[in-house]
Amino acid sequence: MNYLEIAAKNNPTVLQKLAEYEASLQKVPQVGSLPDPELSTGIFLSPMELVGGKQVADIRLMQMFPWFGLLKSAKDEMSLMAKAKLETLRDAKLQVFYDVQRTYFELQKIDQSIRIAEENLEILRTVERLSLVKFKSAAINISTGSSGNSMPQGSGTAATASSVGMSGMGGSSVSNPVQASPTSAGMNSAPMASSGGSGLADLYRVQMEIAELENNISLLKSQHQTVVARFNSYINRKPQTPVQLEGKLSADTLNIPLQTVSDSMLQRNPMLGMLQYEQQSLDARKEMVTKMGYPMVGLGVNYSLIKTDPASMAPEMNGKDMVMPMVTLTLPIYRKKYKAMQEEVRLQKSATEQGFQATANALQTEYYEAIQLFQDAQRRIKLYQNQADLANKSLNILMKSFSASGSGLTDLLRIQQQTLDYETRKIEAITDNNTAIAWLKRLMANSQIQ
Repeated sequence: MNYLEIAAKNNPTVLQKLAEYEASLQKVPQVGSLPDPELSTGIFLSPMELVGGKQVADIRLMQMFPWFGLLKSAKDEMSLMAKAKLETLRDAKLQVFYDVQRTYFELQKIDQSIRIAEENLEILRTVERLSLVKFKSAAINISTGSSGNSMPQGSGTAATASSVGMSGMGGSSVSNPVQASPTSAGMNSAPMASSGGSGLADLYRVQMEIAELENNISLLKSQHQTVVARFNSYINRKPQTPVQLEGKLSADTLNIPLQTVSDSMLQRNPMLGMLQYEQQSLDARKEMVTKMGYPMVGLGVNYSLIKTDPASMAPEMNGKDMVMPMVTLTLPIYRKKYKAMQEEVRLQKSATEQGFQATANALQTEYYEAIQLFQDAQRRIKLYQNQADLANKSLNILMKSFSASGSGLTDLLRIQQQTLDYETRKIEAITDNNTAIAWLKRLMANSQIQ
């Protein structure tokens, strides 16, 4: 499914800019047309006495004509403004494409992070089972050791009697084996108890790590729902509509030189194109304003309706209607407003030129920020790939050691945490790499859909 095509057809911002562009096209025929002709009619309530009859009504039709070339200049201005609107439409589409790609990469990152965390969760559960086996074995050893160190009650009594008898016979004094045996039993049982306590502590530590990782997975899943809602808003769908993701997040490549990106950005970026069209439209407006200061010519006709008068002294003209051609000329003598209009255009053009330079500077800054993100992401991908491979090898070695001897849990947990961290950072680096490439394509007005 091509989400960029869906965004181009359904995104509200794109549709808004499209409607604005189509509306601007409708201004071209408006300004390029002549003013509406004026028709005026006057009816005499009492017919006016004339030499050749009685005038009943007077009808006048007038058409005004602007100065030569004024309508063309107005059409040029509106056409160029429509082209500027088209550039804003292109910019809106490019921005939506970038937002869709950036959010899609973020969804992939979260999805892959959940997968990595769940894989590490399985490793920790394996360590938990091994720790539980270790703890049970230690408990069994403690129980067995305590039973082996106990002595029969009869042998203790006999030894005591023999010792007393020998002392009574005047024999030399010897150490009592019964008195020494409690100390010896205590020395043997102490390591076993310590081993059992250590095994229980190891089990608790693993369970703490499991709980922490489960909490992180829940947080990632919650973030996934939020980002899905944001993604669907770009393509105008319901917030919880599922998004189809590729199975594996892989690093994209920029198949063009970086210098080409900079050159293309200054030539093809729609925001710069919009400002250029605005400058050209202001040139056309300046010419139009200049011609607005020239006279307008009006051509028309006046028709007088005359009724027959029986008492007329001129029978050859009695009741004959009159037609009178007319010419009207405006006199633009109040020059202040025309000078103000010309000064307004000049200042607007100066503002547009400064806006063009400011936009170009901002694009250059964005370009270097995108380049920095791209190059930094590439370095981090190589670094964390190597680190993750080494951490995985270390983790496999320590897992085998812990399974065999039950020792080295601290190192095992530390390496497991490092493995998770390196895998997550690698995914973040790949996401930054792909986002930077999408950013560069957005700056140079290059996308999968134009």
